[in-house]
Amino acid sequence: MSELVPEPRQKPAVPMKPMGINANLLGYIGIDTIIEQMRKKTMKTGFDFNIMVVGRQRLVEVLGAMAGCSPVRPGRQEGACSRGKDSWHKARRCLQPFLLPAWLHPLGLLSVHKPRAFSLQSSGQSGLGKSTLVNTLFKSQVSRKSSGWNREEKIPKTVEIKAIGHVIEEGGVKMKLTVIDTPGFGDQINNENCWEPIEKYINEQYEKFLKEEVNIARKKRIPDTRVHCCLYFISPTGHSLRPLDLEFMKHLSKVVNIIPVIAKADTMTLEEKIEFKQRVRKELEVNGIEFYPQKEFDEDLEDKTENDKIRESMPFAVVGSDKEYQVNGKRVLGRKTPWGIIEVENLTHCEFALLRDFVIRTHLQDLKEVTHNIHYETYRAKRLNDNGGLPPMTTETEENHESNL
Repeated sequence: MSELVPEPRQKPAVPMKPMGINANLLGYIGIDTIIEQMRKKTMKTGFDFNIMVVGRQRLVEVLGAMAGCSPVRPGRQEGACSRGKDSWHKARRCLQPFLLPAWLHPLGLLSVHKPRAFSLQSSGQSGLGKSTLVNTLFKSQVSRKSSGWNREEKIPKTVEIKAIGHVIEEGGVKMKLTVIDTPGFGDQINNENCWEPIEKYINEQYEKFLKEEVNIARKKRIPDTRVHCCLYFISPTGHSLRPLDLEFMKHLSKVVNIIPVIAKADTMTLEEKIEFKQRVRKELEVNGIEFYPQKEFDEDLEDKTENDKIRESMPFAVVGSDKEYQVNGKRVLGRKTPWGIIEVENLTHCEFALLRDFVIRTHLQDLKEVTHNIHYETYRAKRLNDNGGLPPMTTETEENHESNL
């Protein structure tokens, strides 16, 4: 075996500053696929468009222009419709920005020029490689430990919430990424109800969005700090889930999209990995824990077929690494062991590539939509119901109420 020399690591990104991705260093992420994901969603669900036409004599031309039909009416000769053709083409040009193909193009431009917000939370006990895996997902030093973390920092006595933001760019598409870490989770002698601070944080982000939404003078773009995805790291014991794992996912799956992953999968043999994945799926099913993508949210047969394959592969057994090595003349991300290199993006070595494609390249937009349409709406309905149908009091409305008194 030829000597394998590690490549120098990429420099940490500066928080909340635009950071271009060097595709020649660590490879392609797939952030720019968000536009295609949005286009597919729009094509499937369609959209509403209402138009008012004044003057009955031009109604046929306008409707024909929108539908792309010929302006020649039955029983009329070609020459007699020259004026009708002019009106039709004029209406067609005026309505062109509102026709279906043009609706999807500005949708993409909007995403290119304005960063799309995405919040990713990683939870699990210490030492499972959470920070490294998040760095590997986005091919950059985006985790808390990569951004000014002190290695002498002790494990906190209680569960803490640490959020750090970046703006990353790839293929001209920007993403405002927030990485949320939960140091101290599962590391105490008494871990009773240790998931409550995490659940509270998630609900606080829903509350913040709700208060912005009900303001009289709303912002054009409400800042979205809601948690769209929670990667829950399972220890590769090879036996079964801990009671803490089950309790965490049972409570948090009701408020956020949970994606369970088996960390440090290179510590298990292929047979152990297959058996452990089957055991985890069975335990989750027995305990009534639903992880993303949930079956009831499949929109059509195509979604069901695609998501069934993903559900059969979960939880993904992954390995993370932000180091590069030369293997057969190619630079790859991997972990060096005495018997060779474990290639992170090689499906015969681990399932990291499946997780990356799932979270970023195919389901990122759906994660955001399920968060907004299901989890946030559930919180919103409960909040308004508890408040007697009235929106929650914001700082602005409270000040106005006090001044009126």
